[in-house]
Amino acid sequence: MAEATVLQVLPALGAGGVERGTVEIAQALQQAGLRALVASAGGPLEHELARCGARHFRLPLASRSPLGIWRNARALAQLIAAERVDIVHARSRAPAWSALFAARRTGRRLVTTWHGTYTENFPGKRRYNRVMASGDRVIAISRFIAGHLAARTPVDPACIRVIPRGIDPRKFDPHSVNGARIEAMTRHLGVPDGAPIVLLPGRITRWKGQAVLVDAIALLSRADVVAVLLGDDQGREGFRAELEARIAGRGLVGRVFFRPHVADMPAALLLASVVVSASTDPEGFGRVVIEGQAMGRPVVATNHGGAAETVLDGATGLLVPPGEPAALAAAIETMLGLDPASAAALGTRAREHVLEQGYTTEAMCAATLAVYRELL
Repeated sequence: MAEATVLQVLPALGAGGVERGTVEIAQALQQAGLRALVASAGGPLEHELARCGARHFRLPLASRSPLGIWRNARALAQLIAAERVDIVHARSRAPAWSALFAARRTGRRLVTTWHGTYTENFPGKRRYNRVMASGDRVIAISRFIAGHLAARTPVDPACIRVIPRGIDPRKFDPHSVNGARIEAMTRHLGVPDGAPIVLLPGRITRWKGQAVLVDAIALLSRADVVAVLLGDDQGREGFRAELEARIAGRGLVGRVFFRPHVADMPAALLLASVVVSASTDPEGFGRVVIEGQAMGRPVVATNHGGAAETVLDGATGLLVPPGEPAALAAAIETMLGLDPASAAALGTRAREHVLEQGYTTEAMCAATLAVYRELL
């Protein structure tokens, strides 16, 4: 695969898991002596691409209009030819349509990554989603997603490659976080001193289950527990206002806190007494669940989607039915009730599980580069 060039396309370079994975693959390509290109509308992670030597091309790839998709296809075809791209890797639906047309026009190979379940709530949506199964290879980020796309699309099973997302175990290591970082994160979270913290990391959006957690906190027998909703609303002020009213209505003002997304997630996780993923819709993978386990924290997650694969119920964490505050509250109570030795043993098993199953950035990147090699 000497001197091969891979172009990844996605809407923008924000702070989500898709964007982070794009940067990680670009870094792996550059480290392997290959050329990594990324096309998107830009965003905060551009500087990380530049730092690893990858090149970024600004295109309005978030556009979902037929005209916008067609214009982007033409621009991508020109870019593919000018930069002698060998493989195009599409990571989102609208850019994938442009990438598909451009790859066909230029005779290049196409890889797609299917990240989520994708709604089918209006006519034609299933056909729109199927572009993510149009690659010469289709990467599914979990066994759950592989089964989902096989049931929803006419994809050849031989083209599917299951490649779970991963974390850097050197970064997400409880022993790597020093006192200064803990102190800084303590100030950022700004919760009452000594209060057990239930942490739900994730953007403020309805399906992430923040409302379920609020209701669960109201059901706890302990009044000293606080919850931190760690993430940005990304323009969803209406839903945040709903949550604030719910918090007030449950008498939880001063016990449930909103805090913006943080760069130092390992420190935030280490401060948590319990890490929660309360998603009401199934996560394609659920990176937070892996991050929490890698940091040796007690994890409670909903029993569907990727979390059902990555948490060993009762051994590395607890799984609860989605959308059930009482079950979530009971699981949180169980985790908070662990004695120090039991909590430490659970954390050790959880971290070992993450490493044994290969939920690491290194494994994810190696498997993705192997897919590229298949096509070359």
